[in-house]
Amino acid sequence: MASTPLMAEFPELAQLSREDLEDLLVDPVYFQATFHALNQVKSLYQAQAELGSANESIARHNLALQDSLYKLRTETQEAFDEAKALEKRWKDLEKEQKEVYQRFSPQFLLMRLRHATAAQDDLSEARASAFVQGSTEEAASSLSGKDIDDFVREFKELRKVYHKRMMWGDRWAAGQVEWRDD
Repeated sequence: MASTPLMAEFPELAQLSREDLEDLLVDPVYFQATFHALNQVKSLYQAQAELGSANESIARHNLALQDSLYKLRTETQEAFDEAKALEKRWKDLEKEQKEVYQRFSPQFLLMRLRHATAAQDDLSEARASAFVQGSTEEAASSLSGKDIDDFVREFKELRKVYHKRMMWGDRWAAGQVEWRDD
């Protein structure tokens, strides 16, 4: 029998007669029996069984890790959610801080000083007007030296505060006030 590529690749078939080879083509059971007896097929099935075994081992290992992975996923999600909440809180605090700092900015403080100076001037002038009107109504009747001394002391104190504020405003306008950020 001449050597063919089939016989070279499957030397077990070289021992079969022509009739046996023809029977292989016609009888599926005989073909299957001969096919499964080939060394290459046996080694292929062996490799497939080993791979299946390895896959099962990997699957068992993965299943063993499943609970801890789910727990870790939950913890990670919780940490992520907490980080997002903290990030939002940080932004809110930054906004709040900016609003608080704005009340202490040089421009805002200058505006407050100017308003306070004007209010102090109005207060002292109102007090003086009230005293003058009160003294004209009482004219000579019952205005004592003590009343005058009290008014002078109070008016003097009001004007002193007004003039201090004016001096600070003038210094500020002249660039003599320096604000530090520390």
